[in-house]
Amino acid sequence: MRFAHTNIISDDWRTLVDFYIQVFDCELVPPVRDLQGEWLARGTSVANAALQGAHLRLPGHGPHGPTLEIFQYAQNLPSELPVSNRKGLGHLAFEVENVEATVNQVVAHGGSRYGETVQREVPGAGWLTFTYVRDPEGNIIEIQHWD
Repeated sequence: MRFAHTNIISDDWRTLVDFYIQVFDCELVPPVRDLQGEWLARGTSVANAALQGAHLRLPGHGPHGPTLEIFQYAQNLPSELPVSNRKGLGHLAFEVENVEATVNQVVAHGGSRYGETVQREVPGAGWLTFTYVRDPEGNIIEIQHWD
């Protein structure tokens, strides 16, 4: 068994794919998906399902590592803006060399700040510097650095 991917449903999959490539060094894994049909509707429980999107190889895991799947349905349902303590999937996390430089890249590419940058010793693990940001569609991302 191995972990395969995490999915984000987007309102503009191309823009969000570009954001994760530019800011977090993800790599496009061909082919770009354009899927529809009765088989997709049955598997997803979405009537008349049709979607487009792409998989992105996450940095630091090599050519067979897990991917970030960014899809856009032909008809997305509205959702609330994610918050840190809402039940369900909370955030993605990337370990980086420089937290503030990465935050600046997030903002420069259409994302936004969400939390403060904090440094804290985690007993038995080391010093953690981290913050939360939002991608251009409001999804929460933790940016962290360990010393």
